[in-house]
Amino acid sequence: MAGPRRGKEAAGCLLLLLAVLTCSLRCGESLKSSNIVLILTDDLDVDLGGLTPLKKTKALVGDAGVTFSNAYTATPLCCPSRSSILSGKYPHNHMVRNNSLSGNCSSKAWQSGPENQAFPIYLSKKLYQTFYGGKYLNQYGSKEAGGVTYVPPGWDQWHALVGNSQYYNYTLSVNGKAEVHGDNYEKDYLTDLILNRSLAFLDERSPQHPFFIMLSPPAPHSPWTAAPQYQKSFGDVKAPRDGSFNKPGKDKHWLLRQPPNPMVNSSIDYLDNAFRKRWQTLLSVDDMVERLVKKLEDVKELNNTYIFFTSDNGYHTGQFSLPIDKRQLYEFDIRVPLLVRGPGIQPKQTLQNPVMNIDLPMTILDIAGVNVSTLNMDGQSFLPQLVPSARNGTSRPYFLVEYTGEGHLPTDPYCPKLGPGLANCFPDCVCEDAFNNTYACVRTFKDYNLQYCEFADNEAFVEVYNLTADPYQLENIVKKVDPALLQTMNQRLIKLQSCEGKSCRDLKNTLNDRVYISAI
Repeated sequence: MAGPRRGKEAAGCLLLLLAVLTCSLRCGESLKSSNIVLILTDDLDVDLGGLTPLKKTKALVGDAGVTFSNAYTATPLCCPSRSSILSGKYPHNHMVRNNSLSGNCSSKAWQSGPENQAFPIYLSKKLYQTFYGGKYLNQYGSKEAGGVTYVPPGWDQWHALVGNSQYYNYTLSVNGKAEVHGDNYEKDYLTDLILNRSLAFLDERSPQHPFFIMLSPPAPHSPWTAAPQYQKSFGDVKAPRDGSFNKPGKDKHWLLRQPPNPMVNSSIDYLDNAFRKRWQTLLSVDDMVERLVKKLEDVKELNNTYIFFTSDNGYHTGQFSLPIDKRQLYEFDIRVPLLVRGPGIQPKQTLQNPVMNIDLPMTILDIAGVNVSTLNMDGQSFLPQLVPSARNGTSRPYFLVEYTGEGHLPTDPYCPKLGPGLANCFPDCVCEDAFNNTYACVRTFKDYNLQYCEFADNEAFVEVYNLTADPYQLENIVKKVDPALLQTMNQRLIKLQSCEGKSCRDLKNTLNDRVYISAI
C-alpha cells in the first residue's frame, strides 16, 4: 500500500507546485507598480480661465479623477519651478534663482547637485521605463551646460528641447544627439512631435515593467504659435476684464506702482492678442491628452496609470496694469492647475487642501513604492488625498512661495527713463521684473485665507492680503492687521526660508490667529 500512497503524495505535491507557480505569476502581474504620466504645460494659468480651451483634458483627467482647487508653485518662473518639480525642493534648497546660467538654471552646479537626486533616478531604480519629451530647463543644451550630449540621469528615452519654448525651428537632444527641426507642421510641430514619440515608446516598451512618461509641451508659452487648424479659433475672445484687470497697484511694491493706469490702448491690444494666441496653442495640448488616453486604453494600461496634468507657473494679462508675464506674488501667477486620475481615485472630485509642485515628486515616488520618508525632499506626498484608503496623511497648514528678482545693469535703450536694474520691459516700457523684486511669502489656508509677503529691498516692504474678503488682492492690509499676527507670520516665514527636508513638512500653528484676522 506504500506505493499508491507515495504516488498520491507526489501528485499532490505536483499540483501544489503548479498552484504556487501559477499564483506567483499572477501575483507578479498584480503587484506590478502603477504607470505614471506627468504632463507639464508652460505658463498655464488657472485664475484667468486657462483651462477653458482644454475641454477634453478636463473631461478625461479632471472629471475622471481629482481637480485640486488650491495647487501652487513654489516660485512663479519656469526654470526655478521646474527645478522644484524635479528635485522636490524649495528654491532656497536647489539654488536655481532664475532662467539664466548665472542664476543656476541647468548649470554644472545644478547637474552635480540636485539633479543627481531628482525623482527620475529613484524611478529608474524601481525598474521604471522612463521617457521625457519637450521643454526641460531653459538653459538645457547650451554649451556651458554640457551641450546636447548631456542627458540627465534616470531617463531611458530623452527627447528634450534645447533652450526655451519653441513650436518650430528648434533643436532636440535625442538621447544625446542633436536633431534639428524646421517649420513643417507634420514633421516639426513640437506639441505633436513629443506626443507621437511617446506613443511609439508605449508600443516599444517592455510590458513586464511599469513606465513613467513626462511630456512638457511649449504651450501656452510665447511665441504662441498655434497649429494651422487652430489659428482662427477664439477670434472674439479677450482677456478677462474683472478682478484686478487694469487696476492701479495701490499700496504695493514699487514695481507694481510703476505701470501707467489706466493702461494705454496699445498695451491692451497687445495682451488681448497674446491671450487669444495662448488659448489657440492649448487646443493641440487638448488633442495630446485625448490621443494619449486613447493609446493607454488601446494597450490596456489606462486603468493602471496615474495621469497628472499641471503647469510650472501661472500667468497674468493686464492684472494691476502689468501687460503679460508671471514672476509676481499674486494668485494669478502662483496658482496652477492640477488634475489627476488613476487607480483608486474616485471621479468628479474637487479637493481644496493646498498642494504644491514640490509635492509632485514625492507623490509620484509614493505611487512607485519608494519609501518617501527616507527622501531629503521638502514636499510631501498627496497620494493619501488621492486614494484615502492608502494611508493616513496630513495637510500642511501653510507654505512658502519665494522669488529672486532679475534685472539688467545697463539701462534699456528703448526705455531710458526707467534706469538700470529692470527687466522684461514690454510693451510701452512697463517693466515686469527688477533686481529688488525679490520676495518671500507665507500662504495659509488653515483658519483663514491669508498671504503675508516680505521684500528684500531697502524699504523692507510688506504686503498682506485677506483673500476671503479680498480674493483679487486689491487691498494691502498690512497697516490694519494686529501686530501680533504680523509677528507670527514673520516667524513662520523665517522658519520656512531656512527649512530643509522634514522640517519643511513639520509645521504647526503657533497661535490662534483667528483672534487677529477677525478684527480686519
